[in-house]
Amino acid sequence: MATTISDVVNCLRTFMPALAACSVLGVVGCGRSATTDELIAQARSNESAERVKAVRALGKRDSEADKVEPVLVERLRDEDAFVRRDAARALGEHGAAARSAESALLAATRDRNAHVRQAATEAVQKVRTG
Repeated sequence: MATTISDVVNCLRTFMPALAACSVLGVVGCGRSATTDELIAQARSNESAERVKAVRALGKRDSEADKVEPVLVERLRDEDAFVRRDAARALGEHGAAARSAESALLAATRDRNAHVRQAATEAVQKVRTG
C-alpha cells in the first residue's frame, strides 16, 4: 500500500501504461469485427444505444443486403428516433440495392420525428438514383 506521494507516483508510473493499453483495447477492440449475425442480434437489443451502433454497422454490410435490409426495415419502426434515423441512413448507404426497402423508407418520410423524415427522404433519393 502506498504511503507517500512518491509511492503513489511510482505506482502510477508502473501501472498506467498497462491501464491505458487496456482502455484503448476496450474502446477499439482487438481487431475483430462483429459478424453480421452478431450485428443483427445487437440491432434487436433492449438497449437503444446498442441498436444504434448495430444499424450503423449494418449500413456498411451492403454485400449482405438480402440478410441485412429486412432488419434495417424493421428498425425503421423502432421506438427510438435515433435508431429509426440511422436505419434510414443505413438503407440509403446501400443505394439501389435497397430498392426493396423503398416503400418502408417512403413511410418513414412521414415519421413523427423531423430527423427521421430527413434521413428517410435522403435515403429514398439514394435508393432511386443508385
